[in-house]
Amino acid sequence: MLEKITELIESRQYLKLRELIQDMNVADIAAVFEDLSNDYVVKVFRILPKSQAADIFSYLPSEDQQYIVNSLTDKEAANIIDNLSSDDAADLMEELPASVVKKLLSQTTPETRRDINHLLQYPEDSAGSVMTVEFIDLKEYYTVRHSIDIIRREGIDKETINICYVLNPRRKLIGTVSLRKLLLSDPDETIGNIMHENVVTIKTLDDQEDVAHTFKKYDFTSMPVVDSEGRLVGIITVDDIVDIMEQEATEDIEMMAAITPTDKPYTKTGIFETYKKRIPWLLLLMISATFTSKIIQTYEEALASYVILTSFIPMFMDTGGNAGGQASVSIIRSISLGEIEFRDIFKIIWKEIRVAVLCGLTLAVINFAKLMIIDRVIVPVAFVVCITMAITVLFAKIVGCSLPLLAKKIGFDPAVMASPFITTIVDAASLMIYFQIAKALLHI
Repeated sequence: MLEKITELIESRQYLKLRELIQDMNVADIAAVFEDLSNDYVVKVFRILPKSQAADIFSYLPSEDQQYIVNSLTDKEAANIIDNLSSDDAADLMEELPASVVKKLLSQTTPETRRDINHLLQYPEDSAGSVMTVEFIDLKEYYTVRHSIDIIRREGIDKETINICYVLNPRRKLIGTVSLRKLLLSDPDETIGNIMHENVVTIKTLDDQEDVAHTFKKYDFTSMPVVDSEGRLVGIITVDDIVDIMEQEATEDIEMMAAITPTDKPYTKTGIFETYKKRIPWLLLLMISATFTSKIIQTYEEALASYVILTSFIPMFMDTGGNAGGQASVSIIRSISLGEIEFRDIFKIIWKEIRVAVLCGLTLAVINFAKLMIIDRVIVPVAFVVCITMAITVLFAKIVGCSLPLLAKKIGFDPAVMASPFITTIVDAASLMIYFQIAKALLHI
């Protein structure tokens, strides 16, 4: 398909190109556009119907959207923005320079400007910032027949018509009614008699991650967003929730790998920008790792007496880091899913202690057999290594499960307390444990 579209553009067969694209799914078109040169994409946008151009535009990455807006005339760009859903238009405005936003908004309709400005007032990552203001609202005294007429007349410009929202004269949400219910009800029945009154709502300032958890809990495809006085100001649909979940998961993964999160895809991020995202964490972890080398320097005399002790240091550091990483990943994921809270910390620590005892004893026993049969070290050294192994695993599991919960409690992202930080802490602690046990059992 990419070759066909490229061929039609190069041969300037724009009528055939328009007919070809009109029969394609907008998501598939957007996927093809990502592989086209930006100049070709702009040419295609100029020949597409306004509504279809807006639908395709909403699927494109933000960098491509900005290029298209900057390449089109102000009027052409404003036409696309007018046909975008309000939440997509607001997201675009946040990415563009202020001078460009001002110029574009001056070309859009008053309704579009009002909706965009309304959404931009909410904090980033809040429910208000991701909602759309395009929904069907009804009154409880409307008849079913009148309500269906409203849907026919206004529904084409709304985000969804599957659920309609019933408001009182002060625009407070008092109920919902599904399109299915409307179609199956008597045409003369009033909305107040068939509406669902027990409505689950979202507040405008709720964090988008909490909103995603609410969607998961209730399995809704859309949910109403109300202000502090209970007035309906917008709705959030499940397609926005999918984007939020992807964004939050990506952010957690990057934080767990000690990378500053970024909104750009990997292939769209430049070398220097990638460097800036990674180097602060690497510097911090390198500096914190100096404690490990300082500990080794402190016990140089002990190592000189039993040089073989040095060969087991990497094993403790790797095993401790892995044990702590296992616990932290499980806890971070459970926190993000809303399964556990800080009040569960003692129950979690007790569970991880029992897991650590089983893991530590298993590793110690197997390691003792290896030291005796394969490495043929003396028994006292084998005891030092195996006892250290068990204690290191226990310490790592406790640190790994408690640090993310503590981070969440004091307001940090739990993902920050993932493998890199835990590994650094456990490395230093395992060496101190190792040398203290060696001094006690080997009398060095």
